[in-house]
Amino acid sequence: MTDTLPDRLALDPDSKFHDADLLQREIGVRFNGAEKTNVEEYCVSEGWIRVAAGKALDRKGKPLTLKLKGKVEVWLKDQPEG
Repeated sequence: MTDTLPDRLALDPDSKFHDADLLQREIGVRFNGAEKTNVEEYCVSEGWIRVAAGKALDRKGKPLTLKLKGKVEVWLKDQPEG
């Protein structure tokens, strides 16, 4: 496994951007300078994250999400930031 993170990653196992092996490692996400712990999906090149909208669920039982635009930075927490 490489130590480079993909441009886009999702927690949802049904997403084509889901990577279970990579998600077993702890990934840090910083959005507009603040570290976030509730990110469902991110895209660095397009500059957005998806976060859960409270406890609301859609009709398939998945959390409703909000798409927030801004500067996105990601890193593996078990490595020094660089």
